[in-house]
Amino acid sequence: MSDYSLALPCALGLNRMNAVFRQKPEDFVVTEELGFDLTGEGEHLWVQVKKNGMNTMDVVRQLARMSRIREKDIGFAGLKDKHAVASQWFSLPGAETLAAPEAGREGSFRITQQVRNQRKLRRGSHRGNGFVITLRDITVSTDTASAWQQALATQGCPNYFGPQRFGHGGSNLDKAARLFAGELKAQRHQRGMYLSAARAFLFNQVLAARIEANHWNAVLDGDVMALQGSGSVFAAEPGDAQLPGRLAEGDIHVTGPLWGAGQSRVSGSVQALESGIAERYQELAQGLVRAGLAQERRALRVMPEQLCITPAGEEKLVIEFSLPSGAYATSVLREMVIAEGL
Repeated sequence: MSDYSLALPCALGLNRMNAVFRQKPEDFVVTEELGFDLTGEGEHLWVQVKKNGMNTMDVVRQLARMSRIREKDIGFAGLKDKHAVASQWFSLPGAETLAAPEAGREGSFRITQQVRNQRKLRRGSHRGNGFVITLRDITVSTDTASAWQQALATQGCPNYFGPQRFGHGGSNLDKAARLFAGELKAQRHQRGMYLSAARAFLFNQVLAARIEANHWNAVLDGDVMALQGSGSVFAAEPGDAQLPGRLAEGDIHVTGPLWGAGQSRVSGSVQALESGIAERYQELAQGLVRAGLAQERRALRVMPEQLCITPAGEEKLVIEFSLPSGAYATSVLREMVIAEGL
């Protein structure tokens, strides 16, 4: 079986420092940002929940018991970590207003808003997430914090999938390989996790290879570009003199593959690089093709917005920023600090 190493290179060359990450749930605060207004009427009851010590599926199960609605009918935009204080939305079809659950205990949640809406909340439909992260056992000067903030704000950072995508010790990758080999049976939810882990791993490997070759943030002939804040992609035209400037301004981003069936849109040296990664991990790449997933593209870079890095007394640092849907806070943090879980 292939070596599914999760070790990945950093890109910005910053002076990284040791820190303690997520010493307690309050050190990682995440707020889901819908990016659209709710109508106030309709079949679906949308419930905003603030949770502590529970993952998203724990809340789904509790809401299902409270509303007597099937778990699979409850909508949510994305999975939030258990070891965090997280605020996110859920939609419940046909539900009446819910009574408030008890709060204040470890592994609890409270309902902060209930609003009716005409549609179900779908995966990935939110604009993004806001983060307030406290790092401990770290002393950072104002000058260093300013240098980190300037680099991240102007250059962005690698849009790696975070380690939580791969399960403990990368176990989801081994299960994906066993699934593709016909050695493992999986329920629908589990199968989805294993397929997602395989795709994420191949993407990360392509991004890592481009970082090591020092062209992860440069337009190559054969690249496919993504528009900032949009799902639209387009092939880079050879000799287009405007592309480097648009890339530097953050208007566009180089993309990497979300592997699957169909013809890739990249060409030339980019196609050779991506095909080489797929050949090295062919049990994953071919398994994704057989599973029927279509080729897609994902930006290699993410630009943190509203970024603020603040030394907070002795041995503590507070980092605030927002990321679009699908991007990982750990990918921002690992450019600055060395800590378990990044």
